[in-house]
Amino acid sequence: MFQMGGVGPMLGQAHHFRKFAPQPIPYAIERYTNEAKRLYDVIDRRLKDHEWLAADTYTIADIATYPWIARWEWQGIDWTDYPNAKRWFDANAARPAVQRGFTIPS
Repeated sequence: MFQMGGVGPMLGQAHHFRKFAPQPIPYAIERYTNEAKRLYDVIDRRLKDHEWLAADTYTIADIATYPWIARWEWQGIDWTDYPNAKRWFDANAARPAVQRGFTIPS
C-alpha cells in the first residue's frame, strides 16, 4: 500500500514536474521534490533495521517499489542522505532478474 498510495503517485509527480512538464512550475517542483525526500526518509528509516521493505526476505514490496527508486536522479535525491535506502537499492540492482527486466524494452 505504501508503494501504491505514496511512492508511485508522488514520485510520478516529481518525474513530471522535474523532467517532463513543458514549462517549469517552481511550486510544483519544490513540493514534489520535498515529498520525494520525505518518502526516501521513510524508506531509509524502515531499512535501518531491516534488509527488505516488508519482510525478512525479498517480496513484492521490493519488486513494486524499486522501479520508482531506480529513477532517483529524476527526483532530486542525493544518496548520501539515505544510506540504508542506497544499500537496499544496490541489493535490488544486483539481482539478475532485475537487471534483465530493465533491458525491456531495449
